[in-house]
Amino acid sequence: MGAAKLKSRKRIHAGRVFDFELREVELPNGVDCRLELIVHPGAAAILPVTDAGEILLLRQYRHAAGGEIWEIPAGTREKGEELIACARRELAEEAGVVADDYVDLGDCLPLAAYSTERIHLFLARGLHEVEQQLEQDEVITEVTALPVARVGEMILAGEIADAKTIIAFARGQLGGWLPGP
Repeated sequence: MGAAKLKSRKRIHAGRVFDFELREVELPNGVDCRLELIVHPGAAAILPVTDAGEILLLRQYRHAAGGEIWEIPAGTREKGEELIACARRELAEEAGVVADDYVDLGDCLPLAAYSTERIHLFLARGLHEVEQQLEQDEVITEVTALPVARVGEMILAGEIADAKTIIAFARGQLGGWLPGP
């Protein structure tokens, strides 16, 4: 099956981070439909692994989620910014660390039904502390290193529900980059 044929596109809102569009398309099965999409520039997320083999997690306030959640550092790509540069910037800003080595864990599509967002995932090793530089709208109440087994337990118990964090953790484990329990 091929791609949909774009018939028209109308931006209905230009936001600070992403836009909203209405698109008229012909789907690969020949059906015409109207789609409401979030057009996003993309993002990078980082699974930071300490020299002790622990995962660095953030406890961050997310209004849309209804409060604080556990997640890995991540952020939206700036215009023209390379994904690895975005990852390095966000890791330093949010977690207060830089890394010697990055492993590419691929992309994930957090909202494939109605958003163009792709989050590129990285695993970071060889961490060194730097000054955390949160943006004004970031409320991070805790940065903590947890054993891999504990992070796995938190995911299974629903204490970690953030999709990018779960996917990065799974890919890190399946790829053999995380220490076993």
